[in-house]
Amino acid sequence: MEQHSHGYAEDKQAILRRLKRAEGQVRGIARMVEEDTYCIDILTQVSAATKALETVALQLLDDHLAHCVAEAARSGGTVADEKIREASQAIGRLVRS
Repeated sequence: MEQHSHGYAEDKQAILRRLKRAEGQVRGIARMVEEDTYCIDILTQVSAATKALETVALQLLDDHLAHCVAEAARSGGTVADEKIREASQAIGRLVRS
């Protein structure tokens, strides 16, 4: 059985580290709410966690474009069209969030 490599394969450990950091930030935010921390301080931490996740999303998107979309574009045809459509939709979701 052929093993498919995702575009983020080379960055996987860095992405996992960033996600673990964001997970810790979210747990910290929950703790702040439990402890009745001042709302502006909580919002500051929400902003930091959001930025951390946006950084992961942009890294994944960059890897997807450089690997999956570029490979599909070289192949051409409907596969290329589908990968470009997927990337466009992912960008749209990121921009709207």
